[in-house]
Amino acid sequence: MNVAPTAKPPVCRIMDYGKFRYEQQKKEKEARKNQKIVDVKEVWFRANIDENDYQTKFRNVVKFLNEGDKVKASVRFRGREIAHASLGQKILDRLQQEVAELCSVERAPKLEGRSMIMILAPKTNS
Repeated sequence: MNVAPTAKPPVCRIMDYGKFRYEQQKKEKEARKNQKIVDVKEVWFRANIDENDYQTKFRNVVKFLNEGDKVKASVRFRGREIAHASLGQKILDRLQQEVAELCSVERAPKLEGRSMIMILAPKTNS
């Protein structure tokens, strides 16, 4: 390990390599322990969701965002509900407006098959 590599002649430290590796592994393990793994939590809505159900799912979205997780909000359409995709759009737009101060929209609401999906990412505290 170089202590002063620019000096003439270079100054080096003589040390036990096994002990050095052990210290490096300990530092890496400590750094990994302090990292936050970002999960993607999914919350499903229905096109004809009731107000109380919406509020419950809204509270879960807020909780997940506060914990630092991304949220995948999706509206599932069953049967002929797909003809009323605008209802799903309204639900996701309302959710987006209500959590605007907590997160940013990573992916805008978009219809994929029988689901309309939007991804919300928590705002960084930097």
